[in-house]
Amino acid sequence: MASTTFSGPVTSTNGFIGAVTGDITGTIVGNVDATAGYIQLRTATSAQIASAANAVNTAGKAAGTIVFDTTLSTLKIATGSTATSTWVNADGTTAVTPS
Repeated sequence: MASTTFSGPVTSTNGFIGAVTGDITGTIVGNVDATAGYIQLRTATSAQIASAANAVNTAGKAAGTIVFDTTLSTLKIATGSTATSTWVNADGTTAVTPS
């Protein structure tokens, strides 16, 4: 895998917009906002997570994708990459299969 150093504003084709300083190794997909030492996760309501037609399920979803459910204030993790792949709570208590 190649490693590249960026400095200054960066805009990608998958939605990342911002300044990157330092080394990036690997792949950045989806909404990643790392500013002042924190990472902002992608957010969605419970209704959006449950809708197979919503962008949270159709754009950039992969097994292991993490979304913050703003309705329930929980983290959900995707089990697969399809629009109808199940989301499970980070603590394993609840599963939502989009339809």
